[in-house]
Amino acid sequence: MAQAEEGRGERPVLVIGAAGLDLKGYATGALRLGATNPGQVRRSVGGVARNIAENLARLGQPVFLISAVADDEAGCWVLERTRGAGVEISHVAVVPQGRTGTYLAVLDEQGNLVVAVDDMGILETITPRYLQDRRSLFEQAAMVVLDANLSPAALRSAIRLARRCGVPVAADPTSPTLAMRLRPFLPELFLVTPNAAEAEALTGLPASNIDEALFAARYLTALGVQVAIITMAEMGLVYAAGDLSGHIPALRTEIVDFTGAGDALTAAVIFALLHEIPVEEAVRLGVAAAALTLRSRETVSPELSLERLYEQLVI
Repeated sequence: MAQAEEGRGERPVLVIGAAGLDLKGYATGALRLGATNPGQVRRSVGGVARNIAENLARLGQPVFLISAVADDEAGCWVLERTRGAGVEISHVAVVPQGRTGTYLAVLDEQGNLVVAVDDMGILETITPRYLQDRRSLFEQAAMVVLDANLSPAALRSAIRLARRCGVPVAADPTSPTLAMRLRPFLPELFLVTPNAAEAEALTGLPASNIDEALFAARYLTALGVQVAIITMAEMGLVYAAGDLSGHIPALRTEIVDFTGAGDALTAAVIFALLHEIPVEEAVRLGVAAAALTLRSRETVSPELSLERLYEQLVI
């Protein structure tokens, strides 16, 4: 059974990647493309890495974030909200005359994503040199968590630093396009958490049903990933870890917004594995975290806690 090294649960997790604004438009009726649709537009803090960091902090895990925001109102708001959630943000770069990263999404009346635009060019600030200058954070870390918004050079540098410091690496592929950036590094990953489309990009294998996804998860572990989890929306998820593999169904829950559910799942699994919780139970906690987030209009549920996860966990 794959586990993180004993005693890592008390050390901070180092999360590296996107932080920014989520702008989400919710249609109140059937969407008509090429036309103005009535609905609601909401703003929240977001970014895959930032979301994972906040979820970890809400679960009680010490966490450092490396990211970049602009020296503008949006960047200040993102930093204030992230600090308020308990994340250490002193290593987030603040870029003068920059443009804080933004994720713009349009959702239909059921809360399903129709289309999104991701503007994370500011992350070019996170260079290999920027990471090397913060080597001490890698040396302290229980785990390094990356999102694929980082440049290939930054990903390579972060993984190399983690390896030299003997620290396991988890990665969120972020999107099918960005997932391709992780393919060269799969043998060095402790944990990877793609959805079905991202898993297909990572493996070149179909993952549209449970059996296909299980095969793809096992293939990822054959490549060297220690724990592979493929999320499948209403079908739940599949996982593989060493000789273990299986399917966990989704929890029945009201769906308000899909945004951030995968980030919550990733954070809950990381937290559980660092605290020596067995893989299957860790994955079930991840499913519970995703369900809690699906019920929230915020990208990170303000109700998240380990107690809340166990309340809805069915074993």
